[in-house]
Amino acid sequence: MLPTPPYRAVLPTRRILLAGLGASLSGCAIAGAAPPEGARAPVGGGADETHVLQLSRLAFVACLDQAKPQPLWPAIAAARPEALVMLGDNVYADNLSGDPALPEMRVAYAALAAEPGFAALRARVPVFATWDDHDYGLNDAGAEFAHKAEAKRQFADFFGLPGGHPVRAREGVYRSILAGPEGARLQILVLDTRWFRSPLTPTDRKGAPGRERYLPDRDPDKTMLGPAQWAWLAAELARPADLRLIVSSIQVLADGHGWEGWSNLPLERARLFRLIRDTGARNVVFVSGDRHVGALYLEPAATDAPLVELTVGSMNRPAGRSIDEAGRNRLGDTYNEVNFGLLTIDWGQQVFALELRDAAGTPVRSTQLSLRAV
Repeated sequence: MLPTPPYRAVLPTRRILLAGLGASLSGCAIAGAAPPEGARAPVGGGADETHVLQLSRLAFVACLDQAKPQPLWPAIAAARPEALVMLGDNVYADNLSGDPALPEMRVAYAALAAEPGFAALRARVPVFATWDDHDYGLNDAGAEFAHKAEAKRQFADFFGLPGGHPVRAREGVYRSILAGPEGARLQILVLDTRWFRSPLTPTDRKGAPGRERYLPDRDPDKTMLGPAQWAWLAAELARPADLRLIVSSIQVLADGHGWEGWSNLPLERARLFRLIRDTGARNVVFVSGDRHVGALYLEPAATDAPLVELTVGSMNRPAGRSIDEAGRNRLGDTYNEVNFGLLTIDWGQQVFALELRDAAGTPVRSTQLSLRAV
């Protein structure tokens, strides 16, 4: 049974229409370019990045193969996002050569930079990104990847992080962004689920439903984020915000499959939920990628308030087939064709909509929630 309002799921044909959208952030903090005068406030002792303008419409993409056609960019541009969030596998650049200079990554990023649709959007809106495995360096890789420092350097260069940016000075690519005034303050917490992550436990029945590749591992010494990132996250969740996006390259709430996800390390996922509860953080929304399918999830009992997750499928490498997967907290079915995600916030009415849209820009999965409920 789907939850009743205010957790209304619109599946799969109804479109959410919200009025009274906020001001555009066009041109602010463009990846690889300096923001206009006054658009970015000094960081000081606050978030890694602070933007004074209000964000009300964000697009999300994942699993983008730079060597394949990229048909979604026109639809994304037509959706008029004020920022683009890239959820990982932003290019496919596995270090198959073993060369520590990661030449595959340089070529991949150059190809993406030359894509007209991406280049046009990047020139107009800020781009916030994390990585997943294929733009980190190896399939399913974690802390053990030997060339991650070079991968990080190329990541930071491509996304235009200045020399003094906190990401340049610390391990991993996690970062925080605060945008907008009090009453319409959006916090974006970009996690790194690769750099520090402990080895996962391989399955004993490869391909079996629920055990496809990995098994849950309750070893208390294993970590998803590492001590420094956990401490950073605790401090960030304690900051005032009216809506919080936690960007995780891998799924957080999803159960019922044995692919990569926070369910691989259940004690770490429980720690995340506990941290959200103990810091009193409200209005938390997870956004993830990795799976090559799109879906919406709602977990009503993980913390003191419901948690919702939008998993965005692939830009151009979709599963393309029905996935019969258990989903006790999934809202409706997965969507298995190319798609992108969209968050629309009506700050005046205190509601927001999460959508998956297809190549025509048509909503195919969506839900609307109240900020008072989450």
